[in-house]
Amino acid sequence: MTHYIVARIAIHDRERYAQHEAGFMPIFAQFGGQILAVNDAPEVMEGPPDTRRLVILAFPDRDSAMAWAGSPEYREIAKHRLAASEGEIVITAGFPTPA
Repeated sequence: MTHYIVARIAIHDRERYAQHEAGFMPIFAQFGGQILAVNDAPEVMEGPPDTRRLVILAFPDRDSAMAWAGSPEYREIAKHRLAASEGEIVITAGFPTPA
């Protein structure tokens, strides 16, 4: 079942964060990931204003998502994201379509 990773990220060091972005796609593609959305200024429809970046990623299954997130290659570039930003990242299974 498709699994989604949703992140809300406040970037405080754009230059350092760019180092994460520079190495992201080649590693991400190895695990069957798909970028569904990246928005630095998402529109808030309800609730308090939130100016953080929104990222939505999709993977074929949970195992693929977890393998990507824990891979040595991704952990190496993730150190730039962790040093340059703060945020929340969650993983969730997709909603099965009713028969």
